[in-house]
Amino acid sequence: MQAVTDAPTHTAPVPTARPRAGRIIGALAILFLLFDGAIKVLQLAPAVEGSAQLGYSASQTLGIGLLALACLLVYVIPRTSVLGAILLTGYLGGAVAAHLRAGSPPFPVLFPIIIGALLWGALVLRDARLRALLTPRQ
Repeated sequence: MQAVTDAPTHTAPVPTARPRAGRIIGALAILFLLFDGAIKVLQLAPAVEGSAQLGYSASQTLGIGLLALACLLVYVIPRTSVLGAILLTGYLGGAVAAHLRAGSPPFPVLFPIIIGALLWGALVLRDARLRALLTPRQ
């Protein structure tokens, strides 16, 4: 007969502030990208006009919107969120390039960079493995 001991197990408390902040920051970026992709797919006048100012036709605006939503879908799935962040970084880099080529003022050029930083910052706050990978080692 084997004796079973009820030895107390001590586990460190899991910090919840960091993942919670990551979810909030990520939600802000996700909501913006969802809105941006949706108005492009729905071919709403502001999206088509804004894209035309950057040199894109209405049919290209539809494709850009579908691409944004597809990349966003990959980002919101927890298992593929890092891949989604990489894809969205490329997408947002294209937005920066388009604004630079069109001679846009500074804010439209910087805004995609800010959204990308929010996406990556949210991931780093939520994922300890990614945080360990990106944190400098001593």
